[in-house]
Parts: sequence; structure tokens; C-alpha cells
Amino acid sequence: MTKKIIVFLYHNSSIQIKILKQFLPFLIILLFNSCQYFEKQVPSEKELLQKELKSINWKEVDEYPSVADCEKIAGKKMRQQCFFEVMSQLIQSKLDIDTLSILYPELDTIEVKVTIFPNATMKFEPQFPKDSVAYDTIKIDSILHARLVDFPKINPGIKRGIPVKTQFILPVILKEKETK
Repeated sequence: MTKKIIVFLYHNSSIQIKILKQFLPFLIILLFNSCQYFEKQVPSEKELLQKELKSINWKEVDEYPSVADCEKIAGKKMRQQCFFEVMSQLIQSKLDIDTLSILYPELDTIEVKVTIFPNATMKFEPQFPKDSVAYDTIKIDSILHARLVDFPKINPGIKRGIPVKTQFILPVILKEKETK
């Protein structure tokens, strides 16, 4: 019985050697190619996150804030322009009925910084030149806060699917220049 086992093992190992000789070149190639995978370091999660954060343009949103009238416009720039025009007209119409043009007849345009928060609330701040002493900035600011209420629903800007805070400055015409 022992002889038969030895012969069987010997016979079986010769087959294995033949198979090994046939596949030896493939095994060597596989071994050399797989070594390169061990040499490379896998970047850490922090490195990948930092790389992704650097690739994002934080100065621009994917979708600008919008109102219902502008939602049907397909182009990003056209939708932005529509939104700015609608906002300017809304602010102008709310300030037309006020005393700004009476109190400050020389003031024909005012720049308003509009902030739209992720929860769709808005904040308005008048922007004056730094050396401006000709206007009562506190009075103008209080008039803006009193008049600029009850706006239609504003959809906030979107960055990577998340609502974000956006700010922009709109020139608001208080009175048209008279032509002679």
C-alpha cells in the first residue's frame, strides 16, 4: 500500500510540474504586475476631502435664487438675469410710494445689498459711498426695512443640491432722469 501511494504522489507531482511549467510565465508576469499595487499609497479620506474642496468654486452657485416667474427659463444666465430684473422691479415699486425722492431729491439711484438665506428669508442693506455724509443713512435704512416686506416666495440659491446663502447688490432707480 505504501508503494502505491508513493507512485501515485510521484505521478501526480509530475503532472503538477508540467502544468506549473506551462503557467510559469503567466505567474511571473502576474507577480511583477501585482507588485506595483503594493507600492502605491492609497490617499487618506482627509486628502481626498481636501482635494474635492479645493476643486469646488465657492464663489458661484449651481443655481441662482429664483422666483416663480423665472423658474420656466432654462438657461442659467437667463434665469439669473430674470431674477435680478424681477427683484429690481419689486424693490422699485415698493419704494416708489415712499418719501425717499422727496427727502433726497438728488438721490436718483440707491444700491441695495440683498442677502437671501437658505431658508428663503431676505435681508436688505443700503450701500452708500464710504464718505457719504449727505444722506441720513439710518433714516434711509429704516425706510428700506419698513417698505421691503411681503415679497413673493424666493427660492434660495443651490450649491451641490443644498440651499445656500447668496448676496448681490442691485442698483435700484428711485426716480427716472428727466429728459428735456
